[in-house]
Amino acid sequence: MFVMTVDQRGSRTDIDRVGDLLTRFADVDMVRRFERTAGDEAQAVLDDATVVARLAVELATDGHWSVGIGIGPVDEPLPASTRAGRGRAFEFARDAVESAKRRRIPVAVVGTDHRWCIHAQTAIRMLADVIAGRSAAGAEATALMRTGLSQAQAATQLGISPQAMSQRLRSASWDAEIDAYALAADLLATANSGGTP
Repeated sequence: MFVMTVDQRGSRTDIDRVGDLLTRFADVDMVRRFERTAGDEAQAVLDDATVVARLAVELATDGHWSVGIGIGPVDEPLPASTRAGRGRAFEFARDAVESAKRRRIPVAVVGTDHRWCIHAQTAIRMLADVIAGRSAAGAEATALMRTGLSQAQAATQLGISPQAMSQRLRSASWDAEIDAYALAADLLATANSGGTP
């Protein structure tokens, strides 16, 4: 099981962003949805490594969150409230978010299988670093591609030539994004299965 604990960065000098986070991910398929667990912190329980990878990268590149992912068993049956949950995954998530706060790319993965957790953490951080480093034009181009548009359709929507669109996507490392998400999800799943790919 995966437990994500996210802590708002710079919350003492910023607005409270937890409410927006709860709304933003309200429709994402989770075992237990994000719930405020402390003033500027929220926690969720998930069982899908692909969803965990996507949320971790999205939150880390948003600039407002430290993201801790705990991988391990939870006490079952899970209570209705996320914050009432117990088990090793919850403990690992707490350790992970504390570690994430000290990182340039604020993501950490902690679990029973240390080796695979570190591999998953590295993949997520590298992908988040690529996405966070994109220019505004590159971010706009890749956001359109994620909606399912073809390159030609996205170029038309942006009012640029197909060649310019291709250059933006190349500069943004778009070609590696889908494979990198798959890699991060596979590594998370392997860590969750005790090191069995």
